[in-house]
Parts: sequence; structure tokens; C-alpha cells
Amino acid sequence: MKIFQTIYRQLRNSRGFSVEPATCVGFSTSHSCGGKKKVNSYEGDQEKYSDLVRSVLSFRSHARTPESLFEEDALLSGPVSKHKAPKQDEKTKVPQNWFPLLNPGKRSHVTSDLSIPLKIPLQRNKIPSVTRVLQQTMTSEQIFYLERWKQRMVQELGEDGFADYQSNIFLQGKQFHEALESILSSQGTSKEKGGNLASGYIESIQHVLKDVSGVRVLESAVQHEALQYMGLLDCVAEYQGKLCVIDWKTSEKPKPFIQNTFDNPLQVVAYIGAVNHDASYSFQVQCGLIVVAYKDGTPAHPHIMDTELCSQYWSKWLLRLEEYKEKEKNQSIQNPH
Repeated sequence: MKIFQTIYRQLRNSRGFSVEPATCVGFSTSHSCGGKKKVNSYEGDQEKYSDLVRSVLSFRSHARTPESLFEEDALLSGPVSKHKAPKQDEKTKVPQNWFPLLNPGKRSHVTSDLSIPLKIPLQRNKIPSVTRVLQQTMTSEQIFYLERWKQRMVQELGEDGFADYQSNIFLQGKQFHEALESILSSQGTSKEKGGNLASGYIESIQHVLKDVSGVRVLESAVQHEALQYMGLLDCVAEYQGKLCVIDWKTSEKPKPFIQNTFDNPLQVVAYIGAVNHDASYSFQVQCGLIVVAYKDGTPAHPHIMDTELCSQYWSKWLLRLEEYKEKEKNQSIQNPH
């Protein structure tokens, strides 16, 4: 708007130029509507008019520079509103009760003489499982996307169809882990299929199994004696020469990055901490491995968690565990037995 006001003032101040409405319209510069002949303003002051045109064109040219474009936008649309990015927390949230991932009382590298991998049966008790803690402390965003996925699946398959789908997924995972246990306990070969439902998954992890050796634990219960949580871990073995807690996962969608595995890294690091502080295990683990296998036999994605990454996820796990215990405490107060 200011541009047009500037041009208007220049035109108004020019000699011989009038903004008053004409009483008649003529198509000849020498003809007048009345009896008195008037000199055309353009012919009478052509030099002044040319200066005005050059001034307007010069202003227009100047308005196209990057700096003046911002000025023009500010004049026409108002100043730019600069919204600041949401502030991050000044201090990263840390657990109130810190507990180390590693156990200073254990050696990290202990040679195992077990010919058969250790397998401790799971005993149900009042101590919460790792799975329960993670389920009860999901973020609102995680809950939203999970519910939306369920709704879409129900719309597509129906209630009964979705129930069958979940049962089938559970059965596939069960057969996959049974086949793995047979392979890794030296009771089967790496080519053993373990049933039609698991055959694709076993094919998917062939390139990973080549780097797995020194299996020490298979499908074994573990309990963190100090932090009071428990779980059932899949495997503890060496992967590419490093002792790891290995978690075998199945997926219908590709998960090429560890971020795609959602809370699985928290689960793995929780098991690592538990192994390190469980007297039933004489060794200590510092690394983790998440292997995502695919039903169609597509090569699995192995996600290695080194010591540094495990430490980062350990802090997050401690926060989730504290959140769970706080919720349980509040529920006990509200609903005393």
C-alpha cells in the first residue's frame, strides 16, 4: 500500500497533473470540450513527466531486491511474525534414584563352560515384568497411534478377524522362538525351519546367525534384585565377538533403524541391567542386539546397541520404572485394600 501512496504523491506534486475527474473524455490532445483550448500536461512538461516515469521505474526496480521485498511484504501484509521453536527442557530429566547399569562386583568377561545354555524357568510373583512397566508407562502419543492402528485393523478385518490376526501373530512368534531355541541350543541346524509359520523368519535371520556364537542363555528368567523387576530374555550370546543380550523380533513392516523399534531398546537394556545384578548369572553384559526378522524371508535388520547407547537407554528405562512405581503408589492410595 505504501508503494502506491508514494507514486500517488509523486504524481500529485508533478506540474500540470491533476487527479480531479474529467468532465468529458476526448480522444484528441488538441481538442477541448469547451471553447477554450487547453495545453496537454504531457506536451507542456514532457521532461517532468519523464522524470516521474523514471522515478517510478527506479522505485519498482529497487522493490525487487531481496531486502526491499521483505520491506514490501511488511508494508502490504504487516510485519513477519517470528515464532520461536518450542523450548526444550533446560535440564534433561534424570532419574531421581540413579542405579548403575553395570555391576562393579562382576567381571565383564567370564568364560562359560556350560555345554548347554542356561535356562531358568519364569516364576510368577508380585514383582512387575519389564513388559508391564513399558505398557503402563506409554506416552499419550504412543497410546494414540496404537489405538488408531487397532481401529483401522478392526475396520478392515472386523472384530473377529482382528482377533484371529492377533492369534496368528502370536503363534508365528511362538514358533519362531521355538525354532531359534532349537537352533541355538545345538539341537538343530541353522537351516531348520521349525514349522511353516516360522520358515520365512528363520530364512530372514540366516546372515545374522553366522555371527552368533558362544550362546550362554536361552529363554531364561531374569530379575533385578535391587530395582525389583523381572523378565524373560530371549538370548545371551556373542555377536561379532561381543557378549550381548539378544532380542529376536518379528515384523510385517521394514524396521531399518533402531528408532523404528519403539520401546524394544528399553526392554533390552532392562534385561542387561537385570542380568548384571542377578546372582543367577556369573557374567556381565555390556551390549545389546535387536534383530527384526521378516516373514517373507527378507534379510533381517540387526540393530547393535553398544555400551554408550545402552547407557543412554538405561537412563530412560530408570525414568519409566520410576513413573510406573509412582503410578502404582498413587493407585494404592486411592484404592486401599
